[in-house]
Amino acid sequence: MDAHHHLWDLSVRDQDWITGEAMAPLRRDFSPADLAAEPGTGELTATVVVQTVTVPGETPELLALADSAEGRLIAGVVGWLDLTDPGVTDALAALRERPGGRYLVGIRHQVQQEPDPRWLLRPDVARGLAAVAAAGLAYDLVILPHQLPAAVEAAARYPGLTFVLDHLGKPPIASGEIRDWAADLRRLAALPNTVCKLSGMVTEADWRRWRVADLRPYAQTAIEAFGPERLMFGSDWPVCRLAASWERVLATARELTAGLGPAEREAVFGGTAERVYRLSAR
Repeated sequence: MDAHHHLWDLSVRDQDWITGEAMAPLRRDFSPADLAAEPGTGELTATVVVQTVTVPGETPELLALADSAEGRLIAGVVGWLDLTDPGVTDALAALRERPGGRYLVGIRHQVQQEPDPRWLLRPDVARGLAAVAAAGLAYDLVILPHQLPAAVEAAARYPGLTFVLDHLGKPPIASGEIRDWAADLRRLAALPNTVCKLSGMVTEADWRRWRVADLRPYAQTAIEAFGPERLMFGSDWPVCRLAASWERVLATARELTAGLGPAEREAVFGGTAERVYRLSAR
């Protein structure tokens, strides 16, 4: 199972975060058919598609896609809504009532773009997080290393909400720094309502020169901190294509988890995502 990938149609909505020459390969449409055409994806049994832009229209579109024949591999959608909206509870209920609403498994916001490192702890955001927990959904964290301490506090405040850390919290793999990130990651992992995605590492490394050895200290830290039962594989496709193909990302994840037993690997490559996102109930 690929627990983290994206899809977009530029004729429907711009992806304004795709800027600069280095990101140019992403300035095209990416559909479920494009993912299915990637070498290696014949092994896929299910996926979780994750939002990319903070606009209300995207999540209903992803839900409808999951409900269509075209999106037959999509088992869950991590969408977006405004957590600071006083009507967030009603907004969540409305998403559930839309076509494909049963596929909604989580909510995410681009916290990495927020200038306030303690954004997650704002009272208006806290109200939104409580609504996500009450709805029985997970909350995906897309944050930078300096925002990890606030994530630790937020997860401690809401033990009934599962926090899913995307991309290991984007550690500074390219520079090789690890100490501060690792300490904060372990603090987050000490909370039982937290999960981590083994995803996004290749684009935090040197896109052109990375080696598996560059990623191993970070992956091993996450494996030791969370344990396989709280880790899930995600490709971060098509963003990963800036540094590696879907097939190479999968092969790398398998190499990084080669020391685990069969049951532990099953958790990382499917079981954890199915349990955390409650996919079997949909």
